[in-house]
Amino acid sequence: MRSSSSGADLNVVCLKWGTLYDARYVNNLYRMVSRHLSRPFRFICFTDDSAGLLSDVEVYALPEFEEPDWQYARYCSAWRKLALFDSTLANMRGKVLFLDLDVVIVDSIDCIASFAAPFAMIENWYQPGRQAGQASVMCFDVGYPESLLHRYRDNPVAVLERYRTEQAYIASELGERRCTFFPDAWCKSFKKHCLPTGIRRFWQSPKAIPGGARIMVFHGRPNPPDAIEGVWGKKLPWYKRWYKRIKPCPWVAQHWC
Repeated sequence: MRSSSSGADLNVVCLKWGTLYDARYVNNLYRMVSRHLSRPFRFICFTDDSAGLLSDVEVYALPEFEEPDWQYARYCSAWRKLALFDSTLANMRGKVLFLDLDVVIVDSIDCIASFAAPFAMIENWYQPGRQAGQASVMCFDVGYPESLLHRYRDNPVAVLERYRTEQAYIASELGERRCTFFPDAWCKSFKKHCLPTGIRRFWQSPKAIPGGARIMVFHGRPNPPDAIEGVWGKKLPWYKRWYKRIKPCPWVAQHWC
């Protein structure tokens, strides 16, 4: 395992707050990045609880950010990601590669970390061609989209009433000229691209990793440890139990470690 470099111009960043994700998610993410990134990097975790984190993880307090009221936060709990656009955070320089804690890195991410665009993210798999982003993986120049943070802070209600999620706000406000999407093959959805549909989930295991994939995204449920065990990961009402099910997925265990 290669330690992160404090002088690097690539900052791999994650956010951890609350109790949904424990230290294991951060530590596994660091290990996966170390295996699949060949250039020097800083690995930074902004968190409200650093207990159990590896010593190679640079820990900083959560950036100051006013969370939305519940009427908006019930649709999206990830608005805090906008705080990462503050150019003064953690003395970062160069590029920021933001990764959600629930991603699984399955191949080299050199191409993602060196993507030649001021701002890039995943195109939403469910809304292709509609300038809809998916913010589980973002790569951007430090401070480049800072205007989005200022706009939110100046009038959060106006932003929240127009956009249901932070990723919709980011992609739409930056627009086609300033928001580039990664090639489709690089980042895939475990739920959309690997889980069997409908009743087939009773007997079919999740599919193999899609060809060309570098990162598998576990948005919503199941999370990686749930997929390894073969459970959905949360208590479900009776009418959802027949289709929200999953058989154990061994390849997740091979990579999420």
